[in-house]
Amino acid sequence: MTRDEELLAKRLLELSRQAFHRGILTYTDFLNLNEQSILHALPKNSLYTGYVLFGGYDFAERQMAAFLPEDALSLCGRYHGGSADFSGIHENAGFFSGRLAVLRISPLHEKYADALTHRDYLGAVMNLGLERGKTGDILVDGTEALIFVDARLKDFIKEELTRIRHTSVLVSEENPDDFRYTQKFQEIKGTVPSVRLDALLSLAFSSSRSKLTGLIEAGKVFVNGRMTTSNGCQVKEQDIISVRGLGKFRYVEQLSVTKKNRIYVLIHKYL
Repeated sequence: MTRDEELLAKRLLELSRQAFHRGILTYTDFLNLNEQSILHALPKNSLYTGYVLFGGYDFAERQMAAFLPEDALSLCGRYHGGSADFSGIHENAGFFSGRLAVLRISPLHEKYADALTHRDYLGAVMNLGLERGKTGDILVDGTEALIFVDARLKDFIKEELTRIRHTSVLVSEENPDDFRYTQKFQEIKGTVPSVRLDALLSLAFSSSRSKLTGLIEAGKVFVNGRMTTSNGCQVKEQDIISVRGLGKFRYVEQLSVTKKNRIYVLIHKYL
């Protein structure tokens, strides 16, 4: 573990301790995949509380962690106006009410707007002087983008972010109670010799298993937010596999077995 990783582990344990002793929800910044893996790897007997993760929508890559005291459900209800019923939305969303905000970035004049990329949006936000941990995923949708941020900074971003490259923009806030987002995906079907991690990666990214082995061994592949360095890891249905630099996909299900005993599978590769 590097020095920075050791400091993060200590910080996570301290947040868990505070939640337990003070009886309050405590939160991390947005954690990247490697940081989430460090959280998952902490010995359970070293944590004072349980925790949940949420990044603003299902299958978000960058997520906050909330450490939960024993009466977390009642606290959640109070933070959300007295009701702990979150049917129809992500099961963890209520714990982040008031802590995570969703902002929409739109061009003031769409006709003259540049074709902005993820890098453009991220660069503009970082140029405001914010740390990366204060922002979550950025989802580009045509001429607009959604960005998930620490709610304490939403007003600052709405006021200060007025231009990206040559495009004047308006930042507005989405109502978290009404916000829904389903990430677009490409449906891929194909056969694999087994549901080993390396075989599914080869199918998802149209690359040889030997080329992808290096990514696994280098710690760039995560299954449900946990780093795995085993090529032979057996993937379960509905698992989310993320590869740094390539993208992510969900192993949906096994459809059938061929006469040659290969497994016909369905995966959803997120766009």
